[in-house]
Amino acid sequence: MEVFLGIDVGSVTTKFAAVDEEGRLLTSLYRRTGGEPIQAVCEGLAQMGKQLPAGVRVLGVGTTGSGRQLAAAIVGADVVKNEITAHAIAALHFVPDVRTVIDIGGQDSKLILLRNGIVVDFAMNSVCAAGTGSFLEHQAYRLGMTVEELGQRALRSNHPVRIAGRCTVFAESDMVHKQQMGHPMDDIIYGLCQALVRNYLNNLALGKTLEPPIVFQGGVAANAGVVRAFREALETEIIVPPHHEVMGALGAALLAREWSDSQPSRFKGFDVAQAEIQATSFECRACPNLCEIAQIRMDGRIVARWGGRCDRWEVM
Repeated sequence: MEVFLGIDVGSVTTKFAAVDEEGRLLTSLYRRTGGEPIQAVCEGLAQMGKQLPAGVRVLGVGTTGSGRQLAAAIVGADVVKNEITAHAIAALHFVPDVRTVIDIGGQDSKLILLRNGIVVDFAMNSVCAAGTGSFLEHQAYRLGMTVEELGQRALRSNHPVRIAGRCTVFAESDMVHKQQMGHPMDDIIYGLCQALVRNYLNNLALGKTLEPPIVFQGGVAANAGVVRAFREALETEIIVPPHHEVMGALGAALLAREWSDSQPSRFKGFDVAQAEIQATSFECRACPNLCEIAQIRMDGRIVARWGGRCDRWEVM
């Protein structure tokens, strides 16, 4: 079997996807990064090797996400792309005429506008946790329920209360206040989902036209309450594609498939987890920019450097 791998390394989760030559998803993996991206990539790659048939041949590897350079250095990636490109490619794979992509992950959120299959505009918020999956997860934990239960209870709401969603601290205080006032928990939870959607639309979508078809992907797309809130706010159908939680990795795998064209892959193999990997950095003093250069050593040998404004130290 011949496959293409995609790896999406985020601050909260790390995702893997393997597709065949027709672009069909063969297997995927969704796991916590846990503040250890190197370990997450190595262990995830080893697990993917076990999930795929023995003797599988990897023709190309793509990486994306905030840790894409790190993952590329570890596994030997052929394609390194930003999250906007990867998510757009994945959305087009399932909905060829998609015009709006809403992506909400654990620590950031993205809005991508496409016309005729081309990205024409995008916005990204990675500086505030309000309106992301980690915020919902924290509130679910505080209320003693799972994130899945949080979404299902939001569907039971008939009279949602308004929750201040501009800031995670204010939102939590407002939820506690509404609980003390005696509002039903289902209405408070759905009010939280509406606050998340309101925050997203007021920040990322401000001044932009969100035209259907609209695809909602990322981990938060599993929350039925947030899907309902988007549907009501935008007054249109919201498409949640299959495998929505690994769309970044899927897009990276599809980009690797496009790259292939008989070029030999730089993939280092599924047993890369056995290598001794060290990540360090240093400050370049060659000019006043004082760039911080990240570098990766594998078994004592430098395999990658990046982070400078020029290519003085670049190695990949």
